Amino acid sequence: MAQRTGGLRRKTRHKLRKNVSDKGKISIRRYLQKFEVNDKVALVLDSAIHTGIFHPRFHGDVGLVVGTQGTCYKIHVMDGKLCKLFIVHPSHMRKLQ
Repeated sequence: MAQRTGGLRRKTRHKLRKNVSDKGKISIRRYLQKFEVNDKVALVLDSAIHTGIFHPRFHGDVGLVVGTQGTCYKIHVMDGKLCKLFIVHPSHMRKLQ
């Protein structure tokens, strides 16, 4: 049987790249940040943290916080006309106004 080519990080050379100022230790402030239900968040991958990661195709998308699941948050993201539910760690989210 043939094996699947690539994985979740395939073709993400530029999407997962960090700026020079962001390299090094993981930011505790970003790791432990809190969100409320109905907050608008931007999905931004942090390549240093592998938990609660979503598919890189949705990097940069905007979603709505629906609830929590453990230390992660449930996020609704529109993919065209289809609403998708992601379970994302707070380190991969930025709060929007």
